[in-house]
Amino acid sequence: MKKIIAILMVLALMFSLTACGGTGATNSAGGATEMTMGTGGTAGTYYAYGGVLGGQIKSLTGIDINVVSTDGSKANIIGINDGDYQLGTVQSDVMAYAFKGTRTFEKEGKMDSFRVIGGLYAETVQLITMDPAIKSVADLRGKKVSIGAAGSGVYFNAVDVLNAAGLTEDDIIAQKQSFADSADALKDGKIDAAFIVAGAPTPAIQELSATNNVYLVPIDGDIAAKLMEGDESFYTATKIPANTYKNQSADVTTVSIKATLVVSASASEEDVYNITKAIFDNISSINHAKSAELSIENATTGMAVPFHAGAAKYFAEKNVTVETK
Repeated sequence: MKKIIAILMVLALMFSLTACGGTGATNSAGGATEMTMGTGGTAGTYYAYGGVLGGQIKSLTGIDINVVSTDGSKANIIGINDGDYQLGTVQSDVMAYAFKGTRTFEKEGKMDSFRVIGGLYAETVQLITMDPAIKSVADLRGKKVSIGAAGSGVYFNAVDVLNAAGLTEDDIIAQKQSFADSADALKDGKIDAAFIVAGAPTPAIQELSATNNVYLVPIDGDIAAKLMEGDESFYTATKIPANTYKNQSADVTTVSIKATLVVSASASEEDVYNITKAIFDNISSINHAKSAELSIENATTGMAVPFHAGAAKYFAEKNVTVETK
């Protein structure tokens, strides 16, 4: 009996020490919270950046983040909706379509099982050409223009820009191509211009501009104003700094959407608060080039989807109020 009592006391002491020493969040089974983060292709920014963020979150909160490669924004939202993922990196416009069940989510219908943690970096709408006569969006009329793969985020961005300029897809000779195919088609003279939506500098444009005269067409003035009003509030004004690309001597004004970190709406307020704090209180320790764009302002503007209550709690401590409904 004494031996049994002694063993029970030791076990009780071990449990007590474990409970006192744990710094991470816990799940219903009493262990560390586990979350899977959907990102993008292994060669893309989403996957690499997600891995860095996942490592930082785990080291500072104890939450175990499993970063996985996916097909990107839409797949990540569907994964969260299906319960396969709890976190995901997505385009701010694609998440707006999901929340309303429109455009690329028209077939699947509304998906509102996720919430925003914060914007990460700008994915810039870049309209490029090798024709110096194309100086504005209006100049695209009658031209061969790549507007992204059918149903892609780029496609809808291109349509938005055209519509804001008083044009439709029927006013151009639309070509639906990927980034790489667009660059090749420009170089071969098969198209006159292309929409590319990605963080600047974009490798496909850098490679093209290294050996060719490439021009960035501004998306500004009334066009930008129309894109940033009403339901299209996920667009924000952006400047592509001079010398981002070869022979680009001046800043170019355009618009951008945001690479955004989202989380399951069912995640606990405590976990999401700790995740948000781990990122935005420790920006300087995030070892990735895109971390230079992290800020409270960038994290909280240009979002057409509600924030998670845990993220809202953190931002409130920084005197920033965000919508949660």
